[in-house]
Amino acid sequence: FAHITFNFTTIIRGSARQLTLQWEPLGYNVTRCHTYAVSLCYHYTLGSSHNQTIRECVKMEQGVSRYTIKNLLPYRNVHVRLILTNPEGRKEGKEVTFQTDEDVPGGIAAESLTFTPLEDMIFLKWEEPQEPNGLITQYEISYQSIESSDPAVNVPGPRRTISKLRNETYHVFSNLHPGTTYLFSVRARTGKGFGQAALTEITTNISAPSFDYADMPSPLGESENTITVLLRPAQGRGAPISVYQVIVEEERQRRLRREPGSQDCFPVPLTFDAALARGLVHYFGAELAASSLPEAMPFTVGDNQTYRGFWNPPLEPRKAYLIYFQATSHLKGVRDWRGSEEMGLILGICAGGLAVLILLLGAIIIIIRKGLARPLGSREPPPCGPFTPSHALSLCEAPPAGGIVHHEPLFFPLSAGDQRSGGVTEASSLLGGSPRRPCGRKGSPYHTGQLHPAVRVADLLQHINQMKTAEGYGFKQEYEVPALPSSIPAHPMATCFVFSDDRHRVKLPPMMGGPDADYINANYIDVSASPTLCAPGPKPEMVYDFWRMVWQEHCSSIVMITKLVEVGRVKCSRYWPEDSEMYGDIQITLVKTETLAEYVVRTFALERRGYSARHEVRQFHFTAWPEHGVPYHATGLLAFIRRVKASTPPDAGPVVIHCSAGTGRTGCYIVLDVMLDMAECEGVVDIYNCVKTLCSRRVNMIQTEEQYIFIHDAILEACLCGETTIPVSEFKATYKEMIRIDPQSNSSQLREEFQTLNSVTPPLDVEECSIALLPRNRDKNRSMDVLPPDRCLPFLISTDGDPNNYINAALTDSYTRSAAFIVTLHPLQSTTPDFWRLVYDYGCTSIVMLNQLHQSNTAWPCLQYWPEPGRQQYGLMEVEFVSGSVDEDLVARVFRVQNVSRLQEGHLLVRHFQFLRWSAYRDTPDSKKAFLHLLAEVDRWQAESGDGRTIVHCLNGGGRSGTFCACATVLEMIRCHNLVDVFFAAKTLRNYKPNMVETLDQYHFCYDVALEYLEGLESR
Repeated sequence: FAHITFNFTTIIRGSARQLTLQWEPLGYNVTRCHTYAVSLCYHYTLGSSHNQTIRECVKMEQGVSRYTIKNLLPYRNVHVRLILTNPEGRKEGKEVTFQTDEDVPGGIAAESLTFTPLEDMIFLKWEEPQEPNGLITQYEISYQSIESSDPAVNVPGPRRTISKLRNETYHVFSNLHPGTTYLFSVRARTGKGFGQAALTEITTNISAPSFDYADMPSPLGESENTITVLLRPAQGRGAPISVYQVIVEEERQRRLRREPGSQDCFPVPLTFDAALARGLVHYFGAELAASSLPEAMPFTVGDNQTYRGFWNPPLEPRKAYLIYFQATSHLKGVRDWRGSEEMGLILGICAGGLAVLILLLGAIIIIIRKGLARPLGSREPPPCGPFTPSHALSLCEAPPAGGIVHHEPLFFPLSAGDQRSGGVTEASSLLGGSPRRPCGRKGSPYHTGQLHPAVRVADLLQHINQMKTAEGYGFKQEYEVPALPSSIPAHPMATCFVFSDDRHRVKLPPMMGGPDADYINANYIDVSASPTLCAPGPKPEMVYDFWRMVWQEHCSSIVMITKLVEVGRVKCSRYWPEDSEMYGDIQITLVKTETLAEYVVRTFALERRGYSARHEVRQFHFTAWPEHGVPYHATGLLAFIRRVKASTPPDAGPVVIHCSAGTGRTGCYIVLDVMLDMAECEGVVDIYNCVKTLCSRRVNMIQTEEQYIFIHDAILEACLCGETTIPVSEFKATYKEMIRIDPQSNSSQLREEFQTLNSVTPPLDVEECSIALLPRNRDKNRSMDVLPPDRCLPFLISTDGDPNNYINAALTDSYTRSAAFIVTLHPLQSTTPDFWRLVYDYGCTSIVMLNQLHQSNTAWPCLQYWPEPGRQQYGLMEVEFVSGSVDEDLVARVFRVQNVSRLQEGHLLVRHFQFLRWSAYRDTPDSKKAFLHLLAEVDRWQAESGDGRTIVHCLNGGGRSGTFCACATVLEMIRCHNLVDVFFAAKTLRNYKPNMVETLDQYHFCYDVALEYLEGLESR
C-alpha cells in the first residue's frame, strides 16, 4: 500500500444532521492487491462545551465508495479518513474535515433568563442557546402587558418586538407601567431561522402613593385637646390605595423627629394601649378606608372616637406632637417590611447595568404644641432645612418583588395657636427612614430656583437618563444656560466668571511687607454645612502663606486633588517635608504616611515659634484623578470623600481643598460633598443651584460640561450603592443577618446587594475594547466575549521583531496599591511568549493559576506554559525551573526569567502558585481554608520578594480571578483599617472588567472567606 492515496471527491448530500460522502473507487490498479478491506473512520464532538468526542469506524462492503454519516449535530466539524487493511498491513489516508449545515437554534434555556424590575423599567438578560446549531445572527424579544393592579392600564396591551445583535444578550425595557405583569418571549436566530422561544412573566414594582399638598393648608381649628386638619386623598401608582392611617407621635424635648436609625413610616399598626404598654411614643389614632376619602375632608386628631379599631384619644395640653398621615397600597395582599437599618437604597439602572428599585415613602407631619406660647408667625426650625411640599419625601424600603405594601406618609408642620406656621419640613434620608448619622444641615445656603428645582433622590436616575438622552434640553444646555443676573456673563456655569468680594476672601494677619501682605488666593466657601476653604496648589513662593492660613484657621484636614506633575508640567509644589522642615516660623514634621491605591494620607505636626500649641493636620492626597478629563468611575473618589469626612473632627476649622488652580477638580469635590449630605439629610439633590452658587464664590469652579455630568453620575452611584462598609467588630452579626432568607421574598440582603452590584456594573461598549478587537489581535483572545478595555491594558515592552504589544490582560488595583494585579487568561499556545513578556516587563513576582491544566470549554485547551524541569525559551524570554513544592492545596514553583536580548538587566525570580482545590465545574473553591492558605502564601512571598505585581489567571480572566483579587483586597482592608467591604472590592474590580466576581456564589464566598479569616484571628 505504500503509494496509495485516498481522494474524497465530493459531498453528495449534506444537511444539518448528516453527511453523504463519496470517494474514488479503489481497484486493483490502485491497491495492487486483490484482498483488502476499507473502513471509514470519523470523529466529532458532542455538547455545547465540546467536551465529549464521538469516534466511529465503519467497515465498507466490497466495491462501495459512498457512505452516509447520520445523527450528527448541526454546524459541527466532522473529521473523516479512510483506512485500507489486508493481512500484510494497514494504510491510513489523510484526515479530511467536513462541516454539517446550520439549523435553527435550540431554545434559550428558561433558567438563563434573569431580570430586574423597576417601577417603569425592566432589565432582562439571557444566555445563548446551549445548542446554537450555527452562528447566532440576532435575538428577537417580544413583550406584552397581560395583567395589572392599576385599573388605568389596558390589558392585554399591544405586543411589541425588538431585535438585538448576536453579541447583545440583554435589554432595558422602558416606559412600562408600575405594578404591571408583562409576558416576555426571547428566541435566537441563525441563517436557517428562529428557534424555540423562552417565556417568562415579569412584574414591575409598584410606585409609592403620592399626595398633592402643593398648597399647604393651615389647621382648620383646634381646642384644648384636639386639632383639626385637612386630609387629602393619595394617588396610587401601580396599585390602588387600600387604607389611610393617622399616626400620632409625642415629640420629645429638643427633637422634632425620631432618632436616626428608625423609620419615618409605620408598617406595623399599633393601638394607643399597645403603645402605652410598650413604652412607645407613637400610636395609630385612626385607620380610614380608601373609599372614605374620595376628596379632601377635615379630620380631628384627639376626638375620642374609634376608627376601624383604633382609638383616637384626646391630646394632652402643653405637649408637642408629630402627626403622620399615611397611605398604604397593597399588591396581591401581602404585607412585608423590614427595618431601615437593615437595608440599602437602590435607585435603578446605571449605564445600562442591572438594577432593582426599592420603593420610597414619605410623610406629612403636623407639628402640634398644645398651649405653648410662641411669637406670632414663628416657626420651629426644621431638622434638615426648609423644603417645598413636592419634596416632602421620606425614604423607607419595601420589598421589590411579589406582594408589596407601600406606605406614603406625608407630613406638614402645623402648630396649635399658630396658623401661619404651615411650612413643610423634610424628614428623609438617602439610605432609609432616617439618616445614618445625625443631620447637621440647617438648610441650603442657596435658593432652589423655580426653573431648576431640586431633584428627589428617588427621581435622580430618571432625571439623569432624560438629560443624557434629551434632544432639546440636556446637560449641555443646562450647563450653558444663562441663569445668573445680567451683570454676569451669559454662560455662568461654563465660565463661572464672578469675582469674589472681601466677604469670601481669606485674609492673613498683616505682616511687614506692604499693603498686600494679608493676601492669599483662597476663598471661604459657604455652600456646605461644614466650613470649607478652597485654594490653588501652593507655588514655592506661597508655601509659607499656605501654612500660615492652615495655622490661622485651625484646619485639621487638607484635601489635595492633583499630582505634583501632570503631562510633564508642574501642577503644585511639594509644600510638605519628607521629614521635618521650617517654613518661615512654622515647623512642619511628617509623622505618618499611609498609602492606598487611590489616595495617600499624610499626618503632620505643626509647631510655631512663640506658640506652645502643637497642631496636627492630615493631608488627604487623591492621586487617581486622570491627567485629562474626569475619573472613569466615582467609586474611589466617593470612598475618599467618606474618609475625609469621617477623619475630620466636628470641632475642627475649615477643610482646605485644592487642586492645581483651585477650581475644576476642587469644585467637583465640594459639590459632591455637599450633595451627598443633602441627599442623606433631605432626600433630594440640587446640583444645578449648588454649582451656580459655588461659581459665584470663586472663578471657574466647574470648568467643563464633562465635570458637570460626572458630578451627577457620582451622586447617582453613591445613591445606588449606599454605605456597604462593615466594622470588623460588627461583621459576624451583620453577616448572619445578611444571609438570612426572608420567608416572604425568599431572598436575602446579600442577594440584593449582589443585584445592586450588577446594577452598577455597566457593560463594555465595543469602542472601549477597540485594541482587543483589531484583526491582528483576534487570535490572542480565548473568547471574544471576554475582552479587556483599552484603558487598563498592560502594553508589552519587550519586542521580538513583532511590533504588536497587545495581550488580553487588565491592570487592577488592590486596596493599598494601584495596578497591583494583572488579570489575564490562561495562555494560549500562540500567546505563551507574550505571557512571559508580560511577567518580565511588569516586574511580576507572583503568578496565581486558578484553573486546571487541559481544562477548556473551547477549541483551545489549557496547556502547560512553563518548563519542568530544565529551562525553555519562549520568544525572547528564557524561563528556568529552579525549585518546586507541593501540598494538598497547591503546587508552588520558582522560576528564573530573563530577556536573552538584554542579559545585562539580570533575571527576575517568580513564584508560580497552582491552586489545586478549585474543581473545573464549580463556581467557588472546594475549601475556604485552602483558599486562605493560598492567599497567605502569595502574601508572604510578595513581602519577601519586594512586592512586585501579581498575575492572576483562570480560564477566561474573569470570575475566578476576580474572586481571588476581591478576597485579597478585603483581607488588606481588615489588616489596615479593621473594616470589611466586599461590595467595594468587587465594584472596584468590575470597574476594570465587568466579568470579575461573576456569580452570586463567588460574591458570597468572598464574605465567607472574610468570616473564616476573622474567626482564625480570634482563635489564635
